[in-house]
Amino acid sequence: MFNIEANLQADKQYDAIAIAVFDTTKPLQGTLLSLNDMLNGQIEALLKDGDVSTKKNKITKIHTLGHTHIKRLYFVGLGKQEKVSFTSVREAFGSLFKTLKAEKRTNIAIDLSTFSQDNLEWNDIAHALGEAIPTATYEFEGYKRKANVPDFSLESIEIIAAECDHEELKSALEVGYVYGKATNSARTLINLPGNMLTATDLAEYATTLADTYELELEILEKEDMQRLGMGGILAVNQGSVEPPKLIVLKYQGKETWDDVIAFVGKGITFDTGGYSLKPREGMVDMKTDMGGAATVLGAMEAIAELKPEQNIIAIIPSTDNMVSGNAFKPDDVITMLNGKTVEILNTDAEGRLVLADGITYAKQHGANYIVDVATLTGGVIVALGNDITGAMTNNEAWYEEVLEASLEAGEDIWRLPINDKFKDRVRKSKVADLNNSPGRDGHAIFAGTFLGEFAEETPWVHLDIAGTATTKSEYPLGPSGGTGAIVRTLVTLAERFGNNE
Repeated sequence: MFNIEANLQADKQYDAIAIAVFDTTKPLQGTLLSLNDMLNGQIEALLKDGDVSTKKNKITKIHTLGHTHIKRLYFVGLGKQEKVSFTSVREAFGSLFKTLKAEKRTNIAIDLSTFSQDNLEWNDIAHALGEAIPTATYEFEGYKRKANVPDFSLESIEIIAAECDHEELKSALEVGYVYGKATNSARTLINLPGNMLTATDLAEYATTLADTYELELEILEKEDMQRLGMGGILAVNQGSVEPPKLIVLKYQGKETWDDVIAFVGKGITFDTGGYSLKPREGMVDMKTDMGGAATVLGAMEAIAELKPEQNIIAIIPSTDNMVSGNAFKPDDVITMLNGKTVEILNTDAEGRLVLADGITYAKQHGANYIVDVATLTGGVIVALGNDITGAMTNNEAWYEEVLEASLEAGEDIWRLPINDKFKDRVRKSKVADLNNSPGRDGHAIFAGTFLGEFAEETPWVHLDIAGTATTKSEYPLGPSGGTGAIVRTLVTLAERFGNNE
């Protein structure tokens, strides 16, 4: 897909070229200066008059009317030059490719030298471009008899880049593209309706992934869970006619199975709330309650393609949470995989129950570090909104590793506290070791604190993506629906941690 040249070719006809413009009064340089000369000063005049916008993420198209060997120019606004970052460049590329898709431009050249900044490496710009191509043009096909997704496929992208190593640049483009495709895979899983993505379907998806990338696969059936004593998953599954699954994928990037990172993803394929029934408004979109599982599966896809020198195990406990004569109830007491007992105060606090068994199973498989990812609580949205993922931890050093990965990936996380008072509330029960829902106040933190009781001394970070897993609005890097949030953070973590070792 990518062809890299050092400079624009004077003897070549270009259908369209994209060029970055900034909110600056500096004289035109490089490609812009050359094009301005070809067009008798018209670019400078258009910028001065505001006909070419330099505002962030604004795309301006002009036709050259045969005056140059370039038919169309797409100016990509990046805003103030001093505020340009990896994230802002990625979004700008997203806006560009949304425009190209709408106009069905399948051949495009991008002058990366115009995007180059002192605070950004060439490879970062290339990675941002690679990510933006698949994510910005993604759409979920849906189930209408007439396809509601435009037929669009990029034929070629020519990259103009001087003064850099072209092999490294191409590698960065391809890595970014892998990140973007994996993000889209997670989005598609999130967007699937609950009747078309049961726990069994999720297990079949994982099986295909394992076959494609030669990952080690284990799928626990209900009978296996009963034998092992996975009381959390089994309790949540009691009201369902669909069997539960516990999915395990292993990627071994080292010679020996040690120094293992576990990604544990919540796989609740639909959540009614059980007998603590959600209101009608709260039940819509509960097909997305397996967002953590989607994130982990997307990350495993990218990890399997990129092959970092790190051991990774993915654990996905999956079921739906339904109401029936067999469903678990408030006041029930269940026994978890690690032997701890839990008093059920709220059947809608089910995600932490399946995750807790998943965390214990990860430890039994040799996990030295754990990250769990879940659409766990509405409380995290109240606290942090829809653009920031909530985080909790029991280990400062491990949290710093995850935080650094999130910063590099351009995905915001914010830490919430766990203290003894929260632990005391979770441990308060007259009949069991723990309770699953101490109250509404601070309930996002109570959920994380509950999971910490199962992580125990193993370094662990909890990521609550209830706000970030989906969006109601289109944005530069995607449409409404599933976002694939935290896929890139997990992949970056695997790559960084393996390199650090």
